[in-house]
Amino acid sequence: MELYPLSFRPIIKDKIWGGHRLNTLLGKDFGLLSNGGESWEISGVEGDISVVTNGALAGKSLNEIITTFGAELMGQSVMDEYGCEFPLLIKFIDANDNLSVQVHPNNEMAQALHGCNGKTEMWYVMASDKGGNLISGFSKKIDSAQYNTLVNDGRFLDVLNTVPVKTGDVFFIPSGHIHGIGKGVMVAEIQQTSDITYRVFDYNRVDSNGKGRELHIEKASRALDFNDIDTGKIGYQLTNDSCTKLIDCKYFNTGIIKISNAIQRDYTSIDSFVILMCVEGGVTINETYTLDFGQTLLIPACMNGVKITPRMESKLLEVYIP
Repeated sequence: MELYPLSFRPIIKDKIWGGHRLNTLLGKDFGLLSNGGESWEISGVEGDISVVTNGALAGKSLNEIITTFGAELMGQSVMDEYGCEFPLLIKFIDANDNLSVQVHPNNEMAQALHGCNGKTEMWYVMASDKGGNLISGFSKKIDSAQYNTLVNDGRFLDVLNTVPVKTGDVFFIPSGHIHGIGKGVMVAEIQQTSDITYRVFDYNRVDSNGKGRELHIEKASRALDFNDIDTGKIGYQLTNDSCTKLIDCKYFNTGIIKISNAIQRDYTSIDSFVILMCVEGGVTINETYTLDFGQTLLIPACMNGVKITPRMESKLLEVYIP
């Protein structure tokens, strides 16, 4: 069987801070859930493995097709590095309320404490209400003693960067970087395969039983880079009908394609699968596969490239393993 561009069934996560735009703007089916906070588009996280929805492989799990096709799907260098573990978790996130202020551990800490990868990630802002913002990085350098004092006194937000955002803004969030998505902001998120998060502050929210979510003050202290005062915002200049590089780190390479006319993307030099996320408009891939706003396709490593034909002016995130 020849591999082809693969789409997957979104895995919707009900979150206390979630809203409805994943449904109303991106067309995700919530089922019986009330607050869709996250749509996991491609996931190899245990217990939340993505399932193919199109073509001859429909109904097969991501793990099954990795086992069957190996390097044809993943790329030999990706298999050499990660084995049969899919190395990225691809999401859309809708913050109807502020997300917790949080940090992710690096690989070494996560492996030691949880037996899994740490988490470096990036955000592309897909929509933002007027006055929308993110928390990203410290506003000044502090130490662990100051951290504990600020947290205990309820003043931790006083030393964090609050950054106004608009559609198209890009942020790089390495492990150790303090961060939080603000109310009214929707993002596309690309991250290492990991679901480890240490919450430092959760806006004193409680559930229907009056219970607050667990905080991870001590673990966060060990994970945090207290010298990180960078907002992580990435500047870029788009060129029409080409790919502009956004992020190039050891875990993923991400570019953005602005497209008004049909183009051919050549992947012969990339020994990796490629993920395309439509963040504006809508396109057709290889004159067969549709990719609309808020949808995601996985291009197998064995495909040497794709033809992308826009149905309107469109933007795609293009992601692969370097």
